[in-house]
Amino acid sequence: MLSQESAGQTLQATALVHEAYIRLVDVPTDQVFQNRKYFFAAAAEAMRRILIENARRKAALKRGGDWDRVLVSLNDLPEAAYAVSILEIDEALTRLSAIDAQAAELVKLRYFTGLPLTEAAEIMEMPERSARRLWAYARSFLLEELSTKS
Repeated sequence: MLSQESAGQTLQATALVHEAYIRLVDVPTDQVFQNRKYFFAAAAEAMRRILIENARRKAALKRGGDWDRVLVSLNDLPEAAYAVSILEIDEALTRLSAIDAQAAELVKLRYFTGLPLTEAAEIMEMPERSARRLWAYARSFLLEELSTKS
């Protein structure tokens, strides 16, 4: 997810993982996760919230959110086919979770934690084949939702 962010991104993958870890373990009560499924679900949600907070902070008018970055030399950079902001992804993911919570959970595990489909299926306690079908559905839903935005 972070590799697709625009130039000038200040949040690095390592910092994201560290911040998510701090949020998971820095709670007043001793939180014990029942199994890997709960841990990865909590980690995916924590990373999602961190990325969304960061995107909202950057988009704030007080931080120049309405300014456009002007590149001096466009010859050196390839043209991006389609750029999507994390806020648009969050809105689409919220709509997906209203329709199919399990598909939204799979997207969070794949997109925000970077888990391969086999591990995400294992964590969600579903057959890999079912996870592949659910992943195809979720991707097409999100693609449709995000393509109507542009």
